[in-house]
Amino acid sequence: MNKPKINYLVDFLTLVSFLITAVSGLAIKLFMPSGVRQGRLQEFLGIQKGAWSEVHDWFGIIFIILVVIHFILHWDWIVCMTKNIFKSDKCEIKENNN
Repeated sequence: MNKPKINYLVDFLTLVSFLITAVSGLAIKLFMPSGVRQGRLQEFLGIQKGAWSEVHDWFGIIFIILVVIHFILHWDWIVCMTKNIFKSDKCEIKENNN
């Protein structure tokens, strides 16, 4: 697989994991406040709070891993842009589509 396709796949999976983490976090925070209400388990959309928390935690970890991979894949660009911003001698970003 060539680098643009790998970048696309990593970025797409990062977006999906971010959205799942965000939705599960909002569900936990907004619809299932802390504590147990009158001895009942808290649910949202038929899913218990513990399951929402597991999904949130695991997709948060996946998100972190994918962001690290994203930075590794774009490291040359990051270094070059940093040099271009802080130094007078400019560097060029090499396009490698293989």
